[in-house]
Amino acid sequence: MLLTTHRIPGLLVRGHQFDLPLAPNDPVRTIRVFAREVVASGKEDASLPWLVYFQGGPGFAAARPMAASGWIGRAVQDYRVLLLDQRGTGLSSPITAQTLEGLSPQAQAEYLSHFRADAIVRDAEAIRQQLAGDQPWSVLGQSFGGFCAMHYLSHAPQSLREVFITGGIPPLNCHTDAIYRATYPRVAAKNRLYYQRYPEDVARVRRIVDHLRSHDVVLPGGGRLTARRFLQLGLGLGMSDGWETLHYLLEEAFVRNAQGVEVMNWNFLHYVEQHQSFDTNPLYAVLHEACYTQGSASAWSAHRLLAEFPEFGLDGTGPVLFTGEMVYPWMCDDYAQLRPFKECAELLAHKADWPQLYDAQRLRANTVPAAAAVYYDDMYVHREFSEETARLVPNLQLWHTNEYEHNGLRADGAHILGKLIDRVRGC
Repeated sequence: MLLTTHRIPGLLVRGHQFDLPLAPNDPVRTIRVFAREVVASGKEDASLPWLVYFQGGPGFAAARPMAASGWIGRAVQDYRVLLLDQRGTGLSSPITAQTLEGLSPQAQAEYLSHFRADAIVRDAEAIRQQLAGDQPWSVLGQSFGGFCAMHYLSHAPQSLREVFITGGIPPLNCHTDAIYRATYPRVAAKNRLYYQRYPEDVARVRRIVDHLRSHDVVLPGGGRLTARRFLQLGLGLGMSDGWETLHYLLEEAFVRNAQGVEVMNWNFLHYVEQHQSFDTNPLYAVLHEACYTQGSASAWSAHRLLAEFPEFGLDGTGPVLFTGEMVYPWMCDDYAQLRPFKECAELLAHKADWPQLYDAQRLRANTVPAAAAVYYDDMYVHREFSEETARLVPNLQLWHTNEYEHNGLRADGAHILGKLIDRVRGC
């Protein structure tokens, strides 16, 4: 169903809505999936190939177009772009504590088990058939969106014209424990570099952590700012602007009231909430480790393995290390909007019958032209795992670069997408 049409400088934007099955062979339960078509002004009626965009996450809506700039500006030179709100996000049957209110934890877990990359790709295939008929289309996947692109490449390659991936080539069959044993050292290394740039923050972070360990601090949205939650701000250390964002935030942690007593700054608490997305994007927490699981349970892998890395401990006199893109069971206590998911999250963490996400045999026979940007120092997606997967996939060209962090597509998207397009075209 075609919804509204708008014009912004340089772009025509159309909304599309699709009613699709929640799961295969389940004609009763349906979800509503929203996607935004973006085309360059003056090319509205041109015969352009489609490029569908898979957002990073999991659990985040697609980018909202603001102007004909960045990667979207480059893409609309050659494509009709489709910004897909992946199921459970944005305008696509969104998952929140409100929308699942009244369901039992078991019903919540069963429902959310249908929101991984395989289901997202099934939605995309149904939408492709409605918009493009039997014509293949191109795919751009950022981060987790690259996981979706790789699933697409291994399960419906006949539907793909070309594939572009930025910071998101997944391991094909790797237990989550191996993922986090590789991730914690990378996060520790980012911490060390951060403190080299801002050595005064060693004492500042220690002071904040000590305060939070001895005070019950309630955030404006009703959650609790514990030391462990505060340290999750390290999630941004893998972004090009993450170090400065964190440093300037920490500067405002404390103020003195009219009596001269030092208290935690309300503005700081407000901004902490703004920088943490788990309340507004619960899928990001409850399905994060399930992005990797195939035929096994993650059983809170990052939480279990934390003890193997004592440098992340809170005691002692050395620098306190921030954590990164890890999820922990206690988050369903500290984040107000995750509390209703607590039992559901436990069930999903111990679910062991997740289906396979990738068909290695089909990937070894790949003929679809593909190119991927692999960020040398990526904190979130282990470079060596990406390279291992890429070696199995013919026609997948890698562009290794240390010029960008994980958010390269956001920081310099026109250049990065242009580079990948040139590689696929042999330019």
